[in-house]
Amino acid sequence: MNKTDLIAAVAQGAGISKKDAERAIKAFTNVVTEELKNGGEVQLVGFGTFTVSERASRDGINPQTKESIVIPASKAPKFKAGKALKDAVNA
Repeated sequence: MNKTDLIAAVAQGAGISKKDAERAIKAFTNVVTEELKNGGEVQLVGFGTFTVSERASRDGINPQTKESIVIPASKAPKFKAGKALKDAVNA
């Protein structure tokens, strides 16, 4: 399912126009993004939790030149599925 399919499914499921569904999905993604950028987390009970994971810097190897390189520290968004979502997928 791509973004267009998601917008159509949300519009049909909520009984709203595709334009309103697109605005709602965009607002949701913007809110989650801003919260994660500010170091917070977004928890949707039964669905899951969006968090930020800190990755430490580490040594790596360039596979082409075999030179040792330093991979800098970074942050990565993570999603942990909630119990209700896991149960629904495994049903």
